[in-house]
Amino acid sequence: MTEFPTDGTTDATFLRALRGAALDDALECRFQLGEETVAIADRQYVLRKPANADHLISEADYVLDERLPYWADLWPAARQLAATLLAESGAGRSLLELGCGLGLDTLAAMDAGFAVTATDYYEDALHVTRANAMRNLGREPSTRLVDWRHWPEDIGTFDVVMAADVIYEAEYSTLVARCISRALAPGGEAILADPGRIALAGFFEGLPTAGLRVSNIDKFEVTDGAVTKEIQIIRIRHG
Repeated sequence: MTEFPTDGTTDATFLRALRGAALDDALECRFQLGEETVAIADRQYVLRKPANADHLISEADYVLDERLPYWADLWPAARQLAATLLAESGAGRSLLELGCGLGLDTLAAMDAGFAVTATDYYEDALHVTRANAMRNLGREPSTRLVDWRHWPEDIGTFDVVMAADVIYEAEYSTLVARCISRALAPGGEAILADPGRIALAGFFEGLPTAGLRVSNIDKFEVTDGAVTKEIQIIRIRHG
């Protein structure tokens, strides 16, 4: 039986050491969890996630850098990116996710055969992603806590870099392009899913400065409840 910290925090160091059912139990202590079943192509994933993302809002985090827990919601762009990944062949290829959130796209990439490193700015997202991967696939991805403003020098390069709906602030248009440029291996490809955020125009404008270019854009309609949104799948390569 796993013994949890007596102060109820289930802090980050403690969670990093846990796997499988023990991690599930610790996350139950940390959050009120709900479940969402997501059908993508011929796959079905059951994602456990915080029941209410609003309960995770921290005034201290917001004051520090206007950080909000967007990771705890499942966004339409993530669904389309997952479908795109499942149509790829990942065998023998490495993949980095920028902003793994609940882990849906990491799971799809792992299912497609990629060796995945999932990253996020929130450590809780990494633990939820690990737990969802173990529950659905019986194995975990590599994970890394990453701040785009301070890109780690030792993270290496990858055959594919992916991200879903991450360019939602003007600042991120430059940061995401810079991170892709540094993380993408020569001859590699970045795959981004975007619902038409205002900051996307600035992202496109800044790609040449980062040594990148758009190689293709496909558009898909994704239904989210009663709302249908157009999601762009943007493929990017070194320029």
